[in-house]
Amino acid sequence: MELNKIEDILEKYFQGETTIAEEKELKEYFSSPNVAQHLEQYKPIFGYFSQVKQQKSTQNIPLKTKKRNVTWLSIAASVVVLLSIGTYFYVSEKNTAPVVAQSELGTYDDPEEALKATQKALALLSNNVNVGIESVQYIKEYEQSKNKIFKQ
Repeated sequence: MELNKIEDILEKYFQGETTIAEEKELKEYFSSPNVAQHLEQYKPIFGYFSQVKQQKSTQNIPLKTKKRNVTWLSIAASVVVLLSIGTYFYVSEKNTAPVVAQSELGTYDDPEEALKATQKALALLSNNVNVGIESVQYIKEYEQSKNKIFKQ
């Protein structure tokens, strides 16, 4: 009767339906010397649990935490962020041109200075117009060559 009970519990064990008390019965049965011949193959499984239970760790676990390093790291990161923000505002304020009122744009107090500025602007415009005229001359040459080749 006990052998049938052990086989039933073993079947339930492999199905994952046993209770803790039933698993203790299996461990006790397989740790005893009188195990049925056809159940000998399961003996190492339950023998392993008793061997592991007796093992003890001899490794020392350090209890010192490294929380101090994390604190200093967060402080250093905060300083870097603040310095970068300050540098950004300092450089951007330095590089911005002074704001000129809308009414002051394009006005000169000195007539000679106004004449020089106007001549400079007209010279730039003239250079750009001349470049455009040169391009038109190339197009005229192209048209003449095309007309010579393809007589219409």
